[in-house]
Amino acid sequence: MDRGDRRCYFSHANCLVKDDYRALIEQIPLSYGANMKRRIFCATATLVASVAFAGNAVADTKWDFATAYPAFNFHSKNNDQFIKDVEAATNGKLKITPHFGASLFKMPEIKRAVQTGNAQLGEFFLVSFQNEAQVFGADGLPFLVSNYDEAYKLYQAQKPALQQLLDKQNQVLLYSVAWPPQGIYTNKPINSVADLKGMKWRVYSPTTARIGELIGAQPVTIQEAELSQALATGVVEGLITSSATGADNKLFEHLKYYYNVQAWIPKNVVTVNKKAFNALSKEEQEAVLKAAAAAEERGWKASQEVDARSLATLKEGGMNVEQPSDQLKADLAKVGETVVSEWVQKAGADGKAILDKFNASK
Repeated sequence: MDRGDRRCYFSHANCLVKDDYRALIEQIPLSYGANMKRRIFCATATLVASVAFAGNAVADTKWDFATAYPAFNFHSKNNDQFIKDVEAATNGKLKITPHFGASLFKMPEIKRAVQTGNAQLGEFFLVSFQNEAQVFGADGLPFLVSNYDEAYKLYQAQKPALQQLLDKQNQVLLYSVAWPPQGIYTNKPINSVADLKGMKWRVYSPTTARIGELIGAQPVTIQEAELSQALATGVVEGLITSSATGADNKLFEHLKYYYNVQAWIPKNVVTVNKKAFNALSKEEQEAVLKAAAAAEERGWKASQEVDARSLATLKEGGMNVEQPSDQLKADLAKVGETVVSEWVQKAGADGKAILDKFNASK
């Protein structure tokens, strides 16, 4: 094979071969034969082409976003818009793949997955991690807030401590969105806390577990993804959760009453692995933070809209949507005072600072 043949092979490989590569090829013994030479020529051409392309191409960054909620949930829709905003702002250089419905990690695993970098992005329910740090449970304190405006003020009081804690855990807080207010679902009418005694009570956080104890119920830890099955099999007979969770999981198929006690307004947070975030260019970081700010504002507004729609869905499904009796409100207020007092003792100075700042903002 002569030089013309070799040029032909390199031309077909669509690459330019430097003189030192050509010199190396020249040294191939004739005894190797024509077939072996062709293979070496093609292999060398492919290698050089790969190096050239790698040097010139700009690699896309790919992130996985783990969440436990179904794609139709309002949090998931908000997250999906965040993803689109990021990809548009970075011209597709940062690609985010959402994994809805706990398909990548189960709810209790998501926070840890982001912390360790097994997922770059994750969404989790703050109050579920109160045992890890009391600051995570501030927005789950019963009857501390009574509307969205107060809930947002509590978030602002809680946010600096959240950011500091998550930073120590190798995470960056991107945004937080409230759930609709929490109400009580049961299979029977209730007029006081005494009517809840002995009930199999679904819990999802230390606060809901403590409330179960104080009202004399039987606490059962069940994540949202398992809720429908737990209700269908009688594992759960009553619970506190939002109107949105009730509508999404069609709780009206298993339970008959919803009491709109507005016990608290908890939040989800979306965090990003700190190492993954720091690896982005400054422009990409700014794009992510801008999209996150928009997601937070959009999400809080959506939560209020979803609450109204969800209450209507519960009624349409045949559920009795009721306001609590005066006795039930008084009983629950006493429970709330106990839970808040216990939380402050555990949370120490940080917890007191959050409540002081919140009370000052009201």
